[in-house]
Amino acid sequence: MTETVTGTTRATTLTLNSDMGESLGLHSFGNDAELMDIIDVANVACGFHSGDPDTMAATVAAARDHGVRVGAHPGLPDVVGFGRREMKLTPEEVENLLLYQVGALSAYLRQADVELNHIKPHGSLYGMLARDASLMEAAARVATLYDVPFYGLAGTEHQKVCERAGVPFVAELYVDLNYDPAGELLIQRRPEPTDPAAAGERVRRVLDDGKVEASDGTLLDIEFQSICVHSDAPNSVAVAQAVRDELSGTN
Repeated sequence: MTETVTGTTRATTLTLNSDMGESLGLHSFGNDAELMDIIDVANVACGFHSGDPDTMAATVAAARDHGVRVGAHPGLPDVVGFGRREMKLTPEEVENLLLYQVGALSAYLRQADVELNHIKPHGSLYGMLARDASLMEAAARVATLYDVPFYGLAGTEHQKVCERAGVPFVAELYVDLNYDPAGELLIQRRPEPTDPAAAGERVRRVLDDGKVEASDGTLLDIEFQSICVHSDAPNSVAVAQAVRDELSGTN
């Protein structure tokens, strides 16, 4: 069962997405293979924060074989910091970073006869675009060029710019990251285990009353159409399964 949540309103379009394809050379990260059986949408790293040509090719092929939709997951050019350290960038630089990375992934999508589903930025780039309209306008131009939706945080520049630019917008809920009282994500430099029961409870509560508890106990109204689970967390498969069970009504 899939649902969209806006406040306490439910519809039938909610999906489960995961950031993946982040292995690099001889170093393997994430639980991509196991998650492919659980998720609906894969956000595939494009080589700047992590990922490489072989990993992109393999991840796209696996998603195709599992019927999982594929979006581009471009990040900052910072492999050492895994794209989780902010940079000072101009809108033109942001646009070119995204064009380069989405273009790279598009080659593997074409090879596998898979369509690009969306664009979702990674890590600190995600946060930078959420706060800075001029940077987000650059990202929206890339989404317009490829004629795909943009995944982001409701109520931020992600959504505001997309609405002005006519770019379809998909709002996300996170179950393995916390929110601050203002509704912004608290980005971790290193992934930590999330209690699957707590992840399931977050989904259950937001489906019941539309509320998500922030780090200080503040109750937030989070609009979303897709739930994200990060592949690189140690127990991401258990977390994703807990979310899927809630969406399927098996708990």
